[in-house]
Amino acid sequence: MSDISDLTAYLTDPWESQFMARSLLALIMISIVCAVMGSFVVVKGMAFIGDALAHASFGGVAAAFVLGGNIYLGAAVAAILTSLGIVFVSRRAGLRFDTAIGVLFAGAFALGILIVSRQEGYIVDLFSFVFGNVLGVGQDDLLLIAVIGAAVLVLVAAFYKELLFTTYDPAMAAAAGLPVAAMQYGLLGLIALTIVISLKAVGIVLVVAMLVTPAATAQLLVQRLHLIMAVGVGVGVVSSLVGLYLSYHADVSASAAVVLTATVLFLLTFLFSPRHGILGLRRPSILTEAGEGYGSPR
Repeated sequence: MSDISDLTAYLTDPWESQFMARSLLALIMISIVCAVMGSFVVVKGMAFIGDALAHASFGGVAAAFVLGGNIYLGAAVAAILTSLGIVFVSRRAGLRFDTAIGVLFAGAFALGILIVSRQEGYIVDLFSFVFGNVLGVGQDDLLLIAVIGAAVLVLVAAFYKELLFTTYDPAMAAAAGLPVAAMQYGLLGLIALTIVISLKAVGIVLVVAMLVTPAATAQLLVQRLHLIMAVGVGVGVVSSLVGLYLSYHADVSASAAVVLTATVLFLLTFLFSPRHGILGLRRPSILTEAGEGYGSPR
């Protein structure tokens, strides 16, 4: 009985604290939105854009902090303007997409560093957005994550077919009359909003991992975009739950524990995935067999 009591206490103790419960709820919501948007990022090979927009948002965070404005709004403005600028510069100047990303995100991040360098002392509140502070998530943060996250998911659902078509075959989508440029602008804008709502939880440094790692893990198991999203959500939620347990019982950074848990799940999948794992049997995935055929992007 003592062992059962100890196990029960081990499992339930973390959630007796309101801040832990809020942290878990925030991470679950973020995991859902990140898995959905991260699926587009992974399928299109745009992992660099996640890192770029996260760093670019720091300029807006710093400016809003100094001006006394809303930090989330500042981050959103910087990330969205950078994402729109990347598409505009790439298309108008004829530069490679990754070149435009490198130029603009470096400039926006440097602006944030410049602003911070003018402030005296160590600004704890500001740097919590750099390294993440999921245990400091409050009710207002939860509401913001819920509202913006829901808006992102609704827009993805409303334009899913168009986003799917332009993601897998932009040339054919353009030939079919779809506004490919507008879809690219919109997709990057939604990615930017996803990054903004994740900043307080995992920070600029680790936000790209939440955006990419669960979706990348899912892609090792399934092919269809909607299945990548679903499995990615599962990976993100499990990583959040296990990471918070590790943080509570081992007294380590919650954000780092969540990201490292997701990384371990990716590595295990990479090793043992039935189709892609280097130690697996390379037979078709059960989830893929349940779909309508291998490799069809639906």
